[in-house]
Amino acid sequence: MKKLGIVVNPIAGMGGRVGLKGTDGEEVLSEAIKRGAKPEAPTKAVKALKELNPLKDELKVYVASDDMGENLVKKTELNYEVIHQIKHESNASDTIELVEKLHDLEVDLILFAGGDGTARDIASVTQLSIPTVGIPAGVKIHSPVYAVTPEHAGILALRYLKDKDLPLKDEEVIDIEENAFRRDEIITKVYGYLSVPYDESHLQNLKSPTPQSDEAARISAALDIIDRMEEDVYYIIGSGSTVAPVMLELGLNPTLLGVDIIRNKQIVKKDVYEQEILDIIGDQPAKLVVTPMGGQGYLFGRGNHQLSDKVLSKLDKEDIIIVATPGKLNTLKGQPLLVYTGNRRVDEKLAGYHKVLLGYHNSRMYKVSAI
Repeated sequence: MKKLGIVVNPIAGMGGRVGLKGTDGEEVLSEAIKRGAKPEAPTKAVKALKELNPLKDELKVYVASDDMGENLVKKTELNYEVIHQIKHESNASDTIELVEKLHDLEVDLILFAGGDGTARDIASVTQLSIPTVGIPAGVKIHSPVYAVTPEHAGILALRYLKDKDLPLKDEEVIDIEENAFRRDEIITKVYGYLSVPYDESHLQNLKSPTPQSDEAARISAALDIIDRMEEDVYYIIGSGSTVAPVMLELGLNPTLLGVDIIRNKQIVKKDVYEQEILDIIGDQPAKLVVTPMGGQGYLFGRGNHQLSDKVLSKLDKEDIIIVATPGKLNTLKGQPLLVYTGNRRVDEKLAGYHKVLLGYHNSRMYKVSAI
């Protein structure tokens, strides 16, 4: 009988759609709930766990109580045992205690749903002693220990548990200092390593920054966008240093790690979250300026949860302006740009070939895939 440990951070990712860039701390979580945030990690965990149903007769699953595992595994056909009781709301100490118990049980694999903070907590206990696969559910997902989607995480876990023919690779656990992140500062650190069953068709890459040498390309692309701006059209400016020059060249101060809205080259509102975007644009004409995540290729679904399926359903494919410098595209090594909003209809609408702006009057067609 194979043994699988499940770890779920129920609040992971709740700060994303509401523009809080994380959910570390009670005050931030309270503000996220006030803004209408809903738990997303449990839903994503179930998607992964259902991929393991074919192994139900050969697998024993060990979980914590409530939404940290028990309530989710009940929605599958898997046999399970609760080994850790949550006393109140789950927190990092529950994750650490659960992983310590999984370590003592010598489970074959840990499958966890959360963000980089959850990966840090797990690595602090296991280091490289237990193979681990991450279900992407947080706002900050920089570490290459995650599958590209929840479904891929389940498929990868299934393959490893069935025959263990996959090699194990030691991957870095990277996290961003969340308070600095909210100040538009990126301070990253390696907090440890996890041993991950390696299959590049299922795993995301390490996030990489846009090369500094691409600065001229960023500015020239921004000038192209500005020259083509239409009157009385809302422009939603996505996060990242690649699109920030659009604001800077207009003499506006961008939210580097958030989403801003401008109209007639003036700020409408800065650092907006999902519901604010929907309220502002309504049924008025709108366009979106966005850049993929370097090294990983995510256009939507990583780091810009404010640009949700509800927001994207308001836009036509032609309303989305994709900007990527040559250096950033080179980090993808020919892999397509990726979309995963959790809404298959929206993802497939956005898939296909898009024009990617590289500089002033300089673009190329590039594939976007729904995953």
